[in-house]
Amino acid sequence: MVLEHEHDPERVPLYRFLGPRYWLLWVGLGLVRALNTLPLRWQMAVGRGLGRIAYALSRRDRRIADINVRLCLPGLTEEERTDLVKDHFEALGCALLETGMVWWASAKRLQRLVDFEGEEHLRAALAQGRGALMLSAHFTTLEMGARALTLLGPTSIMYLTPKNALVAELSRRNRGRHTVRAISSDRVRDLLQSLKSNLPVWYAPDQRYTDKNSELVPLFGQPAASNVATSRLAKISGAPVLPYFPKRRADNRGYVIQIHAPLDNFPSADPVADTRRFHELIECNVRDHPEQYLWTYKRFKRPGPDGDPYRS
Repeated sequence: MVLEHEHDPERVPLYRFLGPRYWLLWVGLGLVRALNTLPLRWQMAVGRGLGRIAYALSRRDRRIADINVRLCLPGLTEEERTDLVKDHFEALGCALLETGMVWWASAKRLQRLVDFEGEEHLRAALAQGRGALMLSAHFTTLEMGARALTLLGPTSIMYLTPKNALVAELSRRNRGRHTVRAISSDRVRDLLQSLKSNLPVWYAPDQRYTDKNSELVPLFGQPAASNVATSRLAKISGAPVLPYFPKRRADNRGYVIQIHAPLDNFPSADPVADTRRFHELIECNVRDHPEQYLWTYKRFKRPGPDGDPYRS
């Protein structure tokens, strides 16, 4: 099987990113790569420390996270909410170090850190010959979850291009090294082609979405502009849809990746109801380890004069 990066016409030479505007980022990347040589628990300790610094300095993101937690988990006291936001920033710091592991660590090293639950569900799905749509969400472990799937066999992933040009190029290169195809979120045909080739495709459609195939679907009881195209992709491809959720172990010594059985009666005739089922899975996983969900994203911003709960 030929990997996409072996003939990548979009590859951007790295010398284009040697200007002063990228120097600090290069230094940061070098530091992350150096730290990636440490045992995982040491890396996570450094990551938690970086997260505490970010919590102290990132007033904007701290405020967004607090609003999101207040909307989604209204039963928490003010002290509990503050503690959760602090824990979340520590999880973000861990995610930074994990990104380096995802990009540069060998499969052999990652295999020692990752335990799968439900691998038999993926094998059974692929035996049908129509691929498998691995339905995931934006937890702070999403990069590790996407890379972990490649440990089980040839895999494609769908991703959203980062805004920073250097990060976008390095992400595309390093994702491409480990996957059959790293698919930009605007290339749905490539996703369908991967499924047709009987590949599992990592897919996380849970962020805010206001284009075609967008509907307001409750998440934690809050109206959220959501992508309801998962049902359409499943219908067109005939691929089974398997919920896929990674979790960082509490002892910081590795990860548990949960592969659920394919969703029954999916897709239904109602894409909004299908998306609500997905949101309920997210809610369940958030309650299990809330600090690992991505709280610093404006998930509940939506069109309309009253659609921005983050407005000052």
